[in-house]
Amino acid sequence: MARDKLSTDSLSDATRSRAKFSGHGNAKGAAGYISDTDDTGCSRLGNTGQTLVIDPRADGFERIRIGGAWQNIVVEEAGFFSKLLKKVRKQGVDLDIGCLYELQNGERGAIQAFGEMFGDFNDAPFISLSGDDRTGDDHDDDDGEDEILLVNGAHWNDIRRLLIYFYIYDGASSWAEIKPQVQIRVPGEAPMVITPHTYKSELAVCAVAGIENQRGGIKVTNYTEYYPGHAEMDRAHGYGLEWDDGEKS
Repeated sequence: MARDKLSTDSLSDATRSRAKFSGHGNAKGAAGYISDTDDTGCSRLGNTGQTLVIDPRADGFERIRIGGAWQNIVVEEAGFFSKLLKKVRKQGVDLDIGCLYELQNGERGAIQAFGEMFGDFNDAPFISLSGDDRTGDDHDDDDGEDEILLVNGAHWNDIRRLLIYFYIYDGASSWAEIKPQVQIRVPGEAPMVITPHTYKSELAVCAVAGIENQRGGIKVTNYTEYYPGHAEMDRAHGYGLEWDDGEKS
């Protein structure tokens, strides 16, 4: 899908009208999920508004991985014998990770599986999505994240900001059931893990984290904000895109 060319005036208006952040403030999970009790040497951003900054590097950054992981839902199977044997099964959850982006040249857009907006790693916007995992059980050699956004670190200075979000389509009635988390991996740094601990089950979109280019460095902020849809999230953060049922139009 071609990226929309938004007018300079509309982008300026979106930036000026950016809403104030809302401030919403250890079961075995899917492969790659890091619980609060795991001692993995990672940096945790557990509170809304908490930030972490990585200093700029003279030789730039390598490939940056932003992974989504979540716990699958375990349900007890129906039937007399199933209950007698305590038989359970995993229920697949259709949860997707996505991002809104703004480049230094003012270009803005979205990357997500819905609408097949997979981005481009080598050319603008220098961000790509690995694909669409509909189960939450990942078995690839990628540290266990279920879906991955790849950022071309060699072009980090072409990127101004990213908004990382999750959106539920099917298989879960609330965020508390699946406990999603974002894992950000920058080579040479401890993994950064953001796990929302406040849930708004009636809202389908969760803005988990913001990643900003801060004078060539990387600033990560825990947002943990919930919205009824993509358009509302976009307006709150001033990206100025047009949306049609979760797909950028």
